[in-house]
Amino acid sequence: MEKTNPTTLDFPAFSLTRLLSTTFQPRGGERICILIDLDEPSRIRDFSFLNDPSLTVQHQAYNVFYRGLQDGTLQELGLKDGDIFAYKITGGSNLDLPDQAWDPLGNQVSLEKDVYPVYDLILCVSTFSATAPLTAFAKQYNFRGATLHGLNDIIINSGLSVDYNEVSAKAEKFRLELTRSDKVEIDFDFCGRKHTLTLLCNGQEAQKSHGLCLGTDPDVANLPAGEVYFVPESAEGEFPMRYADGTIGLMHVSDGRIRRAVLVRGNQSTIDEHNRKIESDPVTGEIGELGFGTQILPVSGRDIQDEKILGTLHVATGRSDHLGGSLTPDKFASRGNATHDDILFSPTKTPEINVPQVRAYRNGIELVVIENYQPSRHILEVMDIQAA
Repeated sequence: MEKTNPTTLDFPAFSLTRLLSTTFQPRGGERICILIDLDEPSRIRDFSFLNDPSLTVQHQAYNVFYRGLQDGTLQELGLKDGDIFAYKITGGSNLDLPDQAWDPLGNQVSLEKDVYPVYDLILCVSTFSATAPLTAFAKQYNFRGATLHGLNDIIINSGLSVDYNEVSAKAEKFRLELTRSDKVEIDFDFCGRKHTLTLLCNGQEAQKSHGLCLGTDPDVANLPAGEVYFVPESAEGEFPMRYADGTIGLMHVSDGRIRRAVLVRGNQSTIDEHNRKIESDPVTGEIGELGFGTQILPVSGRDIQDEKILGTLHVATGRSDHLGGSLTPDKFASRGNATHDDILFSPTKTPEINVPQVRAYRNGIELVVIENYQPSRHILEVMDIQAA
């Protein structure tokens, strides 16, 4: 029986061959490539970007993935090519990708002509998440892929080293407990004041991100994986949100969208800027996801892994088409606003904001999911996990 304390777990050594084999079960002869993002994508020529030590994610893309493919994984899995391309950094989570890219020889290529239709497997190792646009392109050009943004050593040696067949099985147990929920209520406690956000699911099937992208159908996995999520049909209530500069605002939500933010602590200018964005482009405030972590992992300092930790939850605003929602980039007043932004609540990301309880309701029956950033006893029992 697994325990909830990740410090007691021994993760196997990372293996690119094992990760790709488990995630994709590649067929012999499939072509694979890597995409990275750079402020100046032409710096991929002769890999000159490696001279910049600040580009830590891109260094991981080269050292772990590109070199890993060349140094044995291609041969072991019967894959071909193992090429790498760089595109200009988008500047936001899940914004549309540019078409222009460059290769290590300095050649300019078109992603839509020279990459998406050509490669069977595409790995995007980037600063900003590209899951939404790459998922749309996968469906258009019939490839499979994975997005891995914000990588660091902790993620590689834990979240990418696990057995995704086991991750999938655990996530499925969690999913079955939540699926077809009518609504989910989240209680927040900040500075002694309590607030509740209610998300209406109206009996929809819960979905899971589980790290498996098998078969022949176009699909994109977001790695590291391990979450269960809904695309809420509406939302009502209030919740505190921590901005990047540490400002805390209270979000007022009605009819599925954040309507305004009110300063609780920090900089009024941060709140004013958010309110201006909501007023000028209202769909930027739309609640597009409710997600729950399902894995026992160490904290990495990067949301892409930390939101997958059991006991955490995240609410996302904006674009939702890659999750089965209807909010696509063309519905924003500006395509530059068409981001999908996860708002993570966890004891390390938001220590000043507690989540006393999360409750799901299905057919009039209440299920406690989380209490004080810990999975409920029922969830632990269902997932066959022993509390530490």
